[in-house]
Amino acid sequence: MNKPRAEEQLRIVGRRINGLSVLSGGMLVFCLLVVVGLVTADVFYLASKKLPWVDLWQLFTARTVVRAMKLSMVTSLATLALVVVTAIPAGYALSRFRFPGRALVNTLVDVPIFLPPVVVGVSLLAFFGFGLGRGVKLALAGLGVPLVSWIGIVLCQYVMTMSYGIRTVKAAFDAAPKDLEHVAFTLGCSQWQAFWRVSLPLARPGVLAACILVWARGIGVFGPLMVFVGTGPRVQVMPTMMWLELSVGNIEVSLAIALIMLVMAGAGLTAVHFLLRPRSSP
Repeated sequence: MNKPRAEEQLRIVGRRINGLSVLSGGMLVFCLLVVVGLVTADVFYLASKKLPWVDLWQLFTARTVVRAMKLSMVTSLATLALVVVTAIPAGYALSRFRFPGRALVNTLVDVPIFLPPVVVGVSLLAFFGFGLGRGVKLALAGLGVPLVSWIGIVLCQYVMTMSYGIRTVKAAFDAAPKDLEHVAFTLGCSQWQAFWRVSLPLARPGVLAACILVWARGIGVFGPLMVFVGTGPRVQVMPTMMWLELSVGNIEVSLAIALIMLVMAGAGLTAVHFLLRPRSSP
């Protein structure tokens, strides 16, 4: 009886223009202009150079650029696999379990998000400089796998993206109804079965969004790589190569790499928003 009146009130409110709507809408437009302005500046800068199409195409397909792009893809996917293996159980534990020191655990999980990236690189150097870390380093070197390789890149990307993965996965499990898990328990499911058959399927869109965010974030890691693995030809990923090219004045090559990263990040974020879009009720 009251539903039509409530819907009518919502429509009236939706059409009303007031100070809050003007302020919030204006700030949204401002933020959009900042992002669009930066992206278009990259495009117009390259266009202002009036390079022939052949030369412009060579900027994007140069051997060094393609090699850096391949290494970025391989290492970011390896990082994603590590984050999936660790972040899904960790995010589930933070969402479902209550235990002493939970606030401290939440704080420690968030530390890599707030640490300056260079600090992460220095911390990795310190960890592998003595004790257990040094033993692992020597063991890998004995196997012919130095840390200054794709393994070091994956370590840096993992430390920088792990917290994002755990937080996003936790939010996905928080949004999944816990009552359905309890129903599964009453029907004879173990906690493991309830996780696989109820909790994880319900949280799947959020978990997939977390995977895409981790992958996009991993591709853009820069600071720890400069400190921990350096910028040698064997460990050049897109961010480090972009910085090196810029440092010697090759801004065109840097912008080409930046546009490639923007396209990849844009595709990933589009997929995230598609997965997290509100589902219309039947």
